[in-house]
Amino acid sequence: MNRLLRAVCTSFAACMASIASAKAVYPDVPEQINSSAKYVFYSHGYIVEGDNETPIHKRWGKYDFPAIKQALSDDAYTLIAEHRPKGVAPEAYTKTLVSKVHKLLDAGVSANNITLVGFSRGGALTIMASDALKNDAIHYVVLAGCAGLIKSKTEIKLYGKVLSVYETSDQVGSCDFVKARSANLKSFTELSISTGKEHGAFYLPRDEWLKPVKSWILNH
Repeated sequence: MNRLLRAVCTSFAACMASIASAKAVYPDVPEQINSSAKYVFYSHGYIVEGDNETPIHKRWGKYDFPAIKQALSDDAYTLIAEHRPKGVAPEAYTKTLVSKVHKLLDAGVSANNITLVGFSRGGALTIMASDALKNDAIHYVVLAGCAGLIKSKTEIKLYGKVLSVYETSDQVGSCDFVKARSANLKSFTELSISTGKEHGAFYLPRDEWLKPVKSWILNH
């Protein structure tokens, strides 16, 4: 085998291995729902709303939505990550997110096998969905999501089992104030990370937040 042919074969094999290792990510609840499976929703930040999955922030750089989806996906659960349209109102999309969760519940999926994860605006949507669902068994992961929108909506409370993660260099800090007004929380765990990347710490699938989040999902 000559060098060129050997190189082509090696490259093809690497590509096939990469494709084989890629895990499925759905933009919506799959048509075929496995009632015994685990499902995870990921809601992205405000900057990704629209047509661009990799927008650039002038201070924090690229938000790599495709890379985050692939890194967050896992054989142990089905990941659902919708690319929201531009200008969608938080209240309207909360209803959409809640309807997706109800679709799983109506199909027989246990609430204990459903996790909602959201960053920034997506974190606020996750909190609002928690308030609307009021289900003690559903899991929620809030990534730097307790900012102005949630502070202004003082009637919004958290339910179920919650993990909060925030970056110490970010203006969006702890979710303690939401915990304090959420008397019916099943459990609440909060972690801080310190990358120095401010809000942009969650723009890429960094190990600092990704590893504890996946570990929490897989162990709850």
